[in-house]
Amino acid sequence: MNNDRTYWVDTMVRIAYPVLHCLSERRLRASMPVEGKLDDRSEYTYLEALGRTLAGISPWLEHGPRTGKEGEIRDLLAELARNAIDAATDPGSPDFMNFEKGGQPLVDAAFLANAILRAPAQLFEPLEPRVKENLMNALRATRSIRPVFSNWLLFSAMIEAALSRMGAQWDKMRVDYAIRQHEQWYAGDGAYGDGPDFHWDYYNSFVIQPMLVEVLDAVSGTFADWSELRVKAQKRAVRYAAVQERLISPEGAYPPIGRSLAYRFGAFQHLSLMALREQLPEDIAPSQVRRALTAVIQRQIEMPGTLDHEGWLRIGFAGSQPDIGEAYISTGSLYLCTTVFLPLGLSPDAEFWQGEAEWTARKAWSGAAFPIDKAISG
Repeated sequence: MNNDRTYWVDTMVRIAYPVLHCLSERRLRASMPVEGKLDDRSEYTYLEALGRTLAGISPWLEHGPRTGKEGEIRDLLAELARNAIDAATDPGSPDFMNFEKGGQPLVDAAFLANAILRAPAQLFEPLEPRVKENLMNALRATRSIRPVFSNWLLFSAMIEAALSRMGAQWDKMRVDYAIRQHEQWYAGDGAYGDGPDFHWDYYNSFVIQPMLVEVLDAVSGTFADWSELRVKAQKRAVRYAAVQERLISPEGAYPPIGRSLAYRFGAFQHLSLMALREQLPEDIAPSQVRRALTAVIQRQIEMPGTLDHEGWLRIGFAGSQPDIGEAYISTGSLYLCTTVFLPLGLSPDAEFWQGEAEWTARKAWSGAAFPIDKAISG
């Protein structure tokens, strides 16, 4: 249904434009408010905003329409994005970003690297040689940061996978350690622990499943055992997408469980990614995922207080709720919500954008027939 696509594009641009526009003019630091509980967040929040915004919009930049109104908007944001990367990685820029001080830069350099993997023809190949070198230097600078023994291992792996895609030297050991450790942390039925322990939160979707799948996509051909792990990860990714689809209530709500709820509908990055990859479970129609995600997006973005009067996101789950932001949350963090828009990388003619179908919870709670759920082994 093209009305949904128009709504998605309009909402995505509404969120992303202030970040990319200000940064392309090298005035993000001067323009973006910094909401948060700790005074040091200005050291990290700008890279958060850039990396997370690009991670979400990159498939649309890479594969979106080149003609018509949507094509014009896509072309504009692609140019802004390239200028933003230049501004963020140029040591002479007033918006030159921190890629090595503290731990947080590893996280958001990885989201930036993920964006490069998702859109190399738009976000890397057209860059001037100077900007390419600055970008690679910035990513390499994060190697001084020791990742936490958790999902953070995948941040190091993602950066190395992107450097590989850029034709630079990359560290296979960082990738190997991350993917092997996550194999040990697999908890069963499509879910991974966040480190040695399992957590009831959305980090399987915020980070673990998407980055594991895409790192393995990028480099699995390097070693035979990595290719074998890729097959396992893919099976689990399909199962976790089925679980995520069932979490969306008939009203477009979902459980406020775990940390980082201020990422809002970024909680469904994984379901969106599997829709983009056209790898949803067989009993889930792409159109029902579109309708479910649209309901979630509408419910959260349209809550009063979600955006300030200048269009910047505010901390909250449903509106402005600054108290639900953990100490590591600041304004830039919130832009992980853009990852729900990954299916905009599908053609407007794709099955995802066609037809109408109710999602599982709506079927179940209306008394209609719906598929039995079933766990997977392995």
